[in-house]
Amino acid sequence: MNAPSTLRMRAIRVGSVLCLLALWWLATGPAGWVDGTRFPDPQTFLASLRQISFGNYAGGDLARHVLTSSWLVARGFLLAVAIGLGLGFAMSLSAFWRDFLSPIFNFVRPVPPLAWIPLALLWFGLGDNSKLFVMALAASIPLVINTMTGVEQIDRTLLAAARVNGARGWTWLRHVIFPGAMPHIMIGLRLALQTSWTVIVAAELLGAIWGVGKVLTAAKDDVYPGMILVGMATVAVLGMLSSALLGWIERRVMPWSTR
Repeated sequence: MNAPSTLRMRAIRVGSVLCLLALWWLATGPAGWVDGTRFPDPQTFLASLRQISFGNYAGGDLARHVLTSSWLVARGFLLAVAIGLGLGFAMSLSAFWRDFLSPIFNFVRPVPPLAWIPLALLWFGLGDNSKLFVMALAASIPLVINTMTGVEQIDRTLLAAARVNGARGWTWLRHVIFPGAMPHIMIGLRLALQTSWTVIVAAELLGAIWGVGKVLTAAKDDVYPGMILVGMATVAVLGMLSSALLGWIERRVMPWSTR
């Protein structure tokens, strides 16, 4: 992508954000299209942000809530990666494991992630284990599907050539299967990361000492629209930052990628 195209893309993106902010200010301020008790204006949002950033709300300041949720997401995401890649490769490379695990996977896959939360609470209580269980279960599913798709779309001629040249075991997996499936695996990782943030916030809504979901729950109970928007914006920013980190890793692992 050349420099003029890059500058134009960035200008469009900045323009879209400025337009959204201007519409927000207009709708909640001069135009009066939205009641401030239902959706906060920018001033109320900033006041709420200052309160939780430099003070205390829902048991802690913003840094404590962010660190709590981020640490849980990191652990749950890594657990989902281990499960998703393991099952994905096993089901795509072994006919036995595909036939054995497919009925179980197809039974679990349609169940919405949030439906597992009550059962997880019964099994593990209100601690981190219940959140990690639901997160790992939900986030591993798109990774399993994309890993299987990636392996299935590898050129069979390439696989045969690798076999002829003596590729076996870990060497075959590392130098042939894994690189060939990598584009689809990265898609699965992005979906798994998005699912992790969705699940952790939902789980914290039902019970947590700290966390962004705890902020949203407290703000709902207090009928505090400004703090609700702060919680939503925090999740959005954290999701964008973690996605950017994953994109940086993708560019290192797949330097030929143009995304």
